[in-house]
Amino acid sequence: MNEILGGRGHRSYEEIMSEPGVWTATLQELEENGSYEEVLKPLDNANEWIFVGCGSSYYVAQAAAWSWTAVTGQPAKALPASELLFYPDHVLGDGKCQPVLISRSGHTTEMLMAADYLEKERDVRTLAVSCATGKELEKLVTSTLLLPAADERSTVMTRSFSTMLLGLQALAGWAGGRRDFLEALKQMPVQAQRALDRLQPCIEKFASSNEFADYIFLGQGPFFGIASEGQLKVTEMSCSYAQVFHTLEFRHGPKSIVSPQTLLTFFLAESTGTSEQEVLEEMKELGGTTLVITNRANDNVRRAADVVIELELDVPEVARLAPHILAAQLMGLYLGLKRGFDPDEPRHLSRVVVLKEKAG
Repeated sequence: MNEILGGRGHRSYEEIMSEPGVWTATLQELEENGSYEEVLKPLDNANEWIFVGCGSSYYVAQAAAWSWTAVTGQPAKALPASELLFYPDHVLGDGKCQPVLISRSGHTTEMLMAADYLEKERDVRTLAVSCATGKELEKLVTSTLLLPAADERSTVMTRSFSTMLLGLQALAGWAGGRRDFLEALKQMPVQAQRALDRLQPCIEKFASSNEFADYIFLGQGPFFGIASEGQLKVTEMSCSYAQVFHTLEFRHGPKSIVSPQTLLTFFLAESTGTSEQEVLEEMKELGGTTLVITNRANDNVRRAADVVIELELDVPEVARLAPHILAAQLMGLYLGLKRGFDPDEPRHLSRVVVLKEKAG
């Protein structure tokens, strides 16, 4: 799509295509600067880690919480900042928790409110993760994991999403003493670059020549946060109607919408065996159009999928979460261009959500 160069969506395109390189540079910088140890040093020991975000950052939180438990063995959960602000006693409980506040800009109002509340009213040490240096959030929290190479000019989060997830996964590897996991993360970006080079023309061709009434994103476990972010990319960048469900939950009522005008995007995990594949096969029988994003597909998956995106990464499943979002980001980009929108600057959206102060 030649018009993307210097035209609508060009910033988003460049930022998506830069992701593997940014991952490599970020992991190298964090290790060389001793950032993991510096970030963890001022924090208290915690019984549970709580990952907090808004919008895409909340979906980072979902994937990061799953990763944290998988890598460190410590309990972790994710929640939107609004839940923390409205129901703090229920969310925080009586145990010693470690909140992690995720914000690309370091300026989102709800995140600033959460940091201020936790630090000043609850006397809880907080950790922020951000791509912007010197912002308000950094001044309110106890410690900050900064990832400036991932910052973007576009309104919609792409490389900031994947890099903040990767940074938190690396922090989990350090906290859990998992040198094997850290090594896997370092190997992943080079492999992901090869996958991105393969999948980009495939997604461009498919998204540019097809449009659907409904876009459904499905994933389980570590991939649910990725699926959630996938539906948000399509919603934001193309102003299309998209929804997300846990894969097996889609059978329990929502499958009634399936038709040839429904695109079902499956993030298939290898760890779930054939259970998710059975849902894929059922949705194909019901007449849905199916797109599968997975590491490696078997023959049954290929038969039931209209489009298969295989990443072919030789690292553990949790270490390859970030690359799974690349195809969905490109889907949102090319669908937005097809529908006549500018994915760099979607309507009604701003780069940072700043709430107005109430008078009086």
